[in-house]
Amino acid sequence: MFGIVFLAFIGLAAFYAVNVYNSLISLRNHFKNAFAQIDVQLQRRYELIPNLVEAVKAYLSHEKDTLTKVIAARNQAVTAEQVAAKNVDSAEAMSKLSLAEGVLNTALGKLMVLSEAYPDIKANSTIQNLMEELKTTENRVGFARQAFNDAVMGYNIEREKFPNNIVANFTNFQAALPLEIHNIEAKEPIKINFN
Repeated sequence: MFGIVFLAFIGLAAFYAVNVYNSLISLRNHFKNAFAQIDVQLQRRYELIPNLVEAVKAYLSHEKDTLTKVIAARNQAVTAEQVAAKNVDSAEAMSKLSLAEGVLNTALGKLMVLSEAYPDIKANSTIQNLMEELKTTENRVGFARQAFNDAVMGYNIEREKFPNNIVANFTNFQAALPLEIHNIEAKEPIKINFN
């Protein structure tokens, strides 16, 4: 009798562990798919940036440093995104992508501020169309990032629940990191000038 109860308990525990494992696989694939949506929008964004820089280059030739920084930040973000796309469940890859995107956002912000100061740029329809496409793409990236972060949160919650965490740790399901784009300028101290 004791042997039958013991075998039933072992069978029930194995059944539960398999269900938790399958659930974690499903949730991990869900957040990987959500990242694929970010990937599509980031690729579109990365393709628009050189076109925009090329279009404003004639107007901002004296601002070569800003244009160079935008392209360098874009290239750095492309590299980080390629690594993250191959390792979506890597916290290190996601952290590097977050940092690279923050640097790119800062560089693009400076380019946009400079562009606003030149009436010729504001009057150029090609540049305005590129800027509008870039803004639209930024919104799409934001929505895709929100969906990804929600999927990561669902996965992490399921992974951390007890006794799911035992199965997750035993089967090597690592915590996933959401994609948070850091605002580099927000971390800089505010300078007040009374002159």
